[in-house]
Amino acid sequence: MNESMKNHGIQAWLTDMDGVLVHEDEALPGAVEFIETLKETGTPFLVLTNNSIFSRRDLNWRLHTSGIDIPEENIWTSALATAEFVSQQMPGGKAYVVGEAGLTTALHDVGYVLTDKNPDYVIIGETRNYSFEQLTRALQLIQGGARFICTNPDYTGPSSSGDLLAAGAVAEMIHKASGFEPYFIGKPNPIFFRTALNKLTAHSKTTAMIGDRLDTDIRAGLEAGVETFLVLTGISKADSVDKFPFKPSHVVNSISDLIPLAKGAHPDTLEKPKELPQPAKSVQSAPAAAAKRK
Repeated sequence: MNESMKNHGIQAWLTDMDGVLVHEDEALPGAVEFIETLKETGTPFLVLTNNSIFSRRDLNWRLHTSGIDIPEENIWTSALATAEFVSQQMPGGKAYVVGEAGLTTALHDVGYVLTDKNPDYVIIGETRNYSFEQLTRALQLIQGGARFICTNPDYTGPSSSGDLLAAGAVAEMIHKASGFEPYFIGKPNPIFFRTALNKLTAHSKTTAMIGDRLDTDIRAGLEAGVETFLVLTGISKADSVDKFPFKPSHVVNSISDLIPLAKGAHPDTLEKPKELPQPAKSVQSAPAAAAKRK
C-alpha cells in the first residue's frame, strides 16, 4: 500500500461489473449496499466494462433491474474509451465498424462518420452477429491502409449456454490474415484506466480497483498504479492467485467485504479469505490463459 493510501484512505473507486456487482443479471451480495454507500458519501466512482455491445443507458437499465441503481455518467465502457481515443487521435474521422449500438453510438457522439469507403480506422467490437462479409471487408480495408483497432482483447465471453467468441478472437483472425496487429483499448490497456481516472479527476495513489479477473482487472489496475482488490465471486479463484507473476493488493471473498472501506475504513483492516492459498515456494507457475470475458 502506498503512503497516500495509508494517510488518506481510498478517495475514488473503479469497479468491474460482471462477477463483481452482478452475475447473470442478479446482484451479488453486498453490491447494492456498496454502491449506495458510495453515493451517500459522495465518493467518486465508475463502473468499468470491456463489453462494447451496450450503451450506458442499456447498462444502467440492466443494473437497475438487478436492484443496483447507478447513474449513466458512472458507467465507462470500452466503446466509450475507443470513441474518445480515435476522436483525440483523428478528430472528425471515418471508421468502418464491426459492432453493436454501444460502439456505433459512441462513435457518432464524437463526430465520427461510419463508412466502408476509405475509412481512417477499422474498429472491431463485440457483436453476436459477426458475418463473413463484414470481416472480409474489414480485412481488405486494413490491407488498404486503414488503422486497426479493437475495443477489447477478450477471446471469449460468457453466456448461459457456454463460451461465445469475443472481439479479441475475431481481431486475432484478422491479424493473422492481414499481418497487421490491432491496438486494443479496453482492459488491461492502462489507457482505459487513465481515461477513467480523468473522468473522476482522481489520482491513482488514492484510487482503488475492484475486479474478479487477474489477467484484465488486476493487471490493468497494477499497471495504472491503483490499489487492487480481487473478489472471488467471478472468474479468478483463490487457487489461481499464485499462478500469476503479479498479485492483487488484496483478496476478498466478495464486494460485501469492502463496504467498511466505502464507509471510510482503511484497507489494512481487511482480513484475508480463509481459503487463500500459501504462495508456492519451489515451483514458479506460468500465467493462466485468458478465458471468459467480462
